Amino acid sequence: MMVNLTCMTVNLEVAEGVGTLRLDRPPMNALDVATQDRLKELAEEATRRTDVRAVIVYGGEKVFAAGADIKEMQAMDHTAMVLRARALQDAFTAVARIPKPVVAAVTGYALGGGCELALCADFRIAADNAKLGQPEILLGLIPGAGGTQRLSRLIGPSKAKDLIFTGRMVKADEALTLGLVDRVVPAAEVYEQAHAWAAKLAQGPALALRAAKEAVDTGLETDIETGLAVERNWFAGLFATEDRERGMKSFVEEGPGKAKFL
Repeated sequence: MMVNLTCMTVNLEVAEGVGTLRLDRPPMNALDVATQDRLKELAEEATRRTDVRAVIVYGGEKVFAAGADIKEMQAMDHTAMVLRARALQDAFTAVARIPKPVVAAVTGYALGGGCELALCADFRIAADNAKLGQPEILLGLIPGAGGTQRLSRLIGPSKAKDLIFTGRMVKADEALTLGLVDRVVPAAEVYEQAHAWAAKLAQGPALALRAAKEAVDTGLETDIETGLAVERNWFAGLFATEDRERGMKSFVEEGPGKAKFL
């Protein structure tokens, strides 16, 4: 399906090395087809752009994303969804595969596709009023944008099945206990803290961060021998980079943690 470039339901704002993927489809940031396609387009742009060194996924002060556009989905039959399901997953996978640190700044509801989008990040900072869940079972469905796979990998199969089988929402404190989010902060501080996390990593060695992310993610998807091979190849390969030279020189001459990376 063609992307409607006039329908800016997602925007990419870049400043000082940090790119913010901002959902902007009020009132609830429902993830319709146009928004999914726009998300994929901008995730791929963030991947390409050298001025983007870390990424924030953000829905605004009130809501992250309350899920799919159910009215749009209700009109789709089996054939239509067979044709659409891969594009839906590809949009979210484009976010998960951004080869840079990605943090989700979660306010309000992150349900269904919204929760699945948060799962695509490397780190999740949630507001104390956030509510997360995979309620698809209540529609006679299962998560279709990666929820059955990413949620179980993140919090374990039993806890994931509890959320997926029941469709229940969890508040921020339970989400933190489950490992579904990594930090809970006052709602007014969510974006600020996500930006601080991203900005700090934006100053780090870009290739080493990319290598670390790929090694971890690949290792989770395969056997340990394959994962170790990926780690080994990246580890050796980084010895050819200027960042490695800069980091080791700084360590020897100035001590740890003082290197400045380009």
